[in-house]
Amino acid sequence: MKKSVAKNTAFMTMASVGQKLIAFVYFTIVARTLGADATGMYVTALAFTTLFVVFVDLGMTNVLIRESAKYKDNMQQYFSVVLMNKLFLGVLSYIALFIAANALGYDIALRHLIYLSGVTMLFDSLHLSLYGVLRAIGDLRFEAAGIVGSQATTLILGGIALYLGLPLIFLILAFTIPSGLNALFAMIVLYRNYGVGPWPRFDREVFVHLGKITIPFALAAVFARVYSYIDTILLSKLAGTTAVGWYAIPYKITFAFQFIPLALVAALYPRFSEFFVKDKKKLAKSFEQAMKYLMLIVFPISVGIGVLAEDIILLLYTDAYVHSIVPLQILISGLIFSYLSFPIGAMLNACNKQVVQTTIIGVVMVINIVLNVLFIPQFGILGAAAAALIGNVVLAFAGYMVIPQITKVNHGWLLRMLLLIGASAAVMGIVVFYVQSIMHFVLAIVVGVLVYPVMLFITRAVRVAELQEARALLRRS
Repeated sequence: MKKSVAKNTAFMTMASVGQKLIAFVYFTIVARTLGADATGMYVTALAFTTLFVVFVDLGMTNVLIRESAKYKDNMQQYFSVVLMNKLFLGVLSYIALFIAANALGYDIALRHLIYLSGVTMLFDSLHLSLYGVLRAIGDLRFEAAGIVGSQATTLILGGIALYLGLPLIFLILAFTIPSGLNALFAMIVLYRNYGVGPWPRFDREVFVHLGKITIPFALAAVFARVYSYIDTILLSKLAGTTAVGWYAIPYKITFAFQFIPLALVAALYPRFSEFFVKDKKKLAKSFEQAMKYLMLIVFPISVGIGVLAEDIILLLYTDAYVHSIVPLQILISGLIFSYLSFPIGAMLNACNKQVVQTTIIGVVMVINIVLNVLFIPQFGILGAAAAALIGNVVLAFAGYMVIPQITKVNHGWLLRMLLLIGASAAVMGIVVFYVQSIMHFVLAIVVGVLVYPVMLFITRAVRVAELQEARALLRRS
């Protein structure tokens, strides 16, 4: 099992690194080329559509993965029913997207961007479930290839559009074409390698079985999506598309680092579900290790970017985005709580606590919306960033309070790791701040990379035996 999780995590991590790197470079080029206002329109269209894509899936893919991992003989039945539901929901969601875009009074140019982005939404939802079946099987190789290939194609098509000075609609098309090709690739792989075909079929018994499980997942998916993107939509209406352009920079930088917990959870989620039934001790151990690994990664990222925020923004995006500096520092601090909420949420969903997880996300969504409505008119993008930070803190702490109901976790050990790793990152941050004040910030990054692991060993947050174990696991993988 360790070998399987390690290999799948490695596949997804490498793919996500590649995808996020390409996406980051692409968005940087877009932002520098278009300017804040046009970038704001572009981001608003994508965020608006992303809110609606959740209604095509409604959490069905999570249920598909969980149930197919448990009962592999029923995989084709589950997938066929999910696909049938998606065809129906896809049509309804696109109609709703069309109506909402017009009801909000967006200008015709922005509405056209949203309409095309809606087609991308349908393709994205399709390959989400196709790869979901492969996750249940335990083979993430092809999803990794699809992720990188799709993003690389977007970079090429979008780069051509920017070079030729084509209208914004072509930048949206640069997402639509790769998404369609990715869905076709996943379809072929799934059928040729595992005999699971894209045959929509309605089966009342399977529909009822999955439907009962799906309801909390559906609500959770809707809440999470609204929570993640409502700030952009509210900014577009309360502060304008230029503010969206400024906010998009720190948001994209912060979001770019979420590939790590996503990759880990993609591999661990089926195992959490399995261990919940078979071995609670392994479940607790897996959760504890996942939390520690994510702490080791997120603390230096958060502290380092927070200290160097001004240098990063001015170098990559020019002084046209100077208003993005403080929001970046606020959002990147929330990344710590965002990272920790991933394994917590995965544990709750995999261990029959999906109703509780849904309730938590729903409460956080309401808090986030209220705070955005209150903060944005007074503080602009700073208010949106503060609302996001508060939401991440509540999400992580509320979810963690439920973990003891599932299995016995060593809270003292986790707190100790949190303090030791946090202290190591704090020392690194102080050193980086000092070096950055007298030398080029790139040198400060290099110094930080050297100081952080040294501090981990000094504080004994990481031991030699753990490194040897990780090395042996990677070799076996």
